[in-house]
Amino acid sequence: MPPQTKNPEQEKSPASFVQRGGVWVLAQALMMCLALIIPLWDGTGELIPGRPLAFLGAGITALGLWLTLWGTLSLGRALTPYPVPRDDAGVQRQRAYRFMRHPMYAGVLLGSLGWAIWWVSLLGLLFVPAFALFFDRKASYEEVWLRKKDKTYVDYERKVKKFIPGVY
Repeated sequence: MPPQTKNPEQEKSPASFVQRGGVWVLAQALMMCLALIIPLWDGTGELIPGRPLAFLGAGITALGLWLTLWGTLSLGRALTPYPVPRDDAGVQRQRAYRFMRHPMYAGVLLGSLGWAIWWVSLLGLLFVPAFALFFDRKASYEEVWLRKKDKTYVDYERKVKKFIPGVY
């Protein structure tokens, strides 16, 4: 029986996971779970909105989901869960990325804010700024790699805001 050779992809996968920013991905999954669970645990709302505040929250949540989906579809083949961009994909500046550099992060944050309002959760509302700080740091880490990949990214950063068009 011939000796088994290791697949080069298997040999580098643990290092690759960390090098590509896998720790950020795991942290983001935890943060997203908390953003979902905290309002359910702490809030006084209901699944079917019945109060005006719950309707407002449901609308904001829907807007956040739409923005996340638009950002995802706008990335196309460049989509990756990792903050380090794919080698085989260019930097996206069209569709949702014309208005903000990180529409998926902005959409998740908007959805989290709406979810906390929907469930009338003070702890959920207090969690949103921590989540925003996390995404701000992750986006900054990601942008270091994007600048290395595309030397014109700096010009794009000057013209297009990170999360809120024309503001931040």
